Amino acid sequence: MTLFRHLAQKSWIWSWIAAFVVWLATISVTGGASAVGLTQAALTFAAFSIIVGIGQMFVITLGPGNIDLSVPATMTLAGTVALKLMNVENGMILPGLAVAILIGVAVGIGNYALIKTLRIPPIIATLSMSFIVQSTAIWTNRGLRIKPPPFLAEFTTASTLGVPNVALIALVLSLAAWLLLEKTLYGRWISAIGQSMPAARMAGIPVDGTRFVTYVLCAVLAALAGYLLACFSGGAALNMGSEYLLMSIAVVVIGGTAVAGGDSNVPGVWGASLFMFLVVSMLNTYGLGAGVRLIMTGLIIISVIMLAGGRRPGAR
Repeated sequence: MTLFRHLAQKSWIWSWIAAFVVWLATISVTGGASAVGLTQAALTFAAFSIIVGIGQMFVITLGPGNIDLSVPATMTLAGTVALKLMNVENGMILPGLAVAILIGVAVGIGNYALIKTLRIPPIIATLSMSFIVQSTAIWTNRGLRIKPPPFLAEFTTASTLGVPNVALIALVLSLAAWLLLEKTLYGRWISAIGQSMPAARMAGIPVDGTRFVTYVLCAVLAALAGYLLACFSGGAALNMGSEYLLMSIAVVVIGGTAVAGGDSNVPGVWGASLFMFLVVSMLNTYGLGAGVRLIMTGLIIISVIMLAGGRRPGAR
């Protein structure tokens, strides 16, 4: 009982409980026959939400008003340009990855330049940047769907020891994010800025530099997710990042990161990403119509957030 009370105070536990309950409800329809397949599918598709969610989590941790709406456009542009550069050649995989990362860096710099120089809210600055980036992606793509190099296509759709490779990549990035947040000055700085920006300035924390790095980091993770998604899906499409706008925010909120800032949660992003995929799978399995699925998804998400709402401030 003491262990249960201790876990209940952790903000990330509720997303994992919700994901497990939905997983059970889904496999109960098939008598457990689809358990392994459903788990692998959940890990595969949740991986992309996890990568973009971690980037969004860093930005949201900076405090109220901080959010990056350019994530979908960054994913699209990075995936499009990288595939075009690689041109289905295995020898161009690393240059393609480098270009995707550079696009992320450029978008992050552009985002913070708008925020800092024009002194406009991040939500407006990143939305404006998303229009520019998406237009660039349209101009670059020109309606073409270039296939990824064979090695990348096989790698992103394959598994290692039963675990999807894209999930392993998401795990490595998650561990790196956790180390940044928990074991470095940078992690302490973004938490302090999220709790009180004026106090952080008075304490000598480089607020502007920290915010700049955070927006760049978010864009780089979005670009990497776009690179992987384009390879996984067999080509880059102009709408491939659209579903990750609200998804990147939802997994952060459901995962227990404080919307008010100052408190991030990497394990929660994993639980929430798995939960979001499994909810859709469960409702599809039960044969519900699209309208009913949307309503049920919203109600389930609200229920999870309400259950997690009674946790202690700062509990992780």
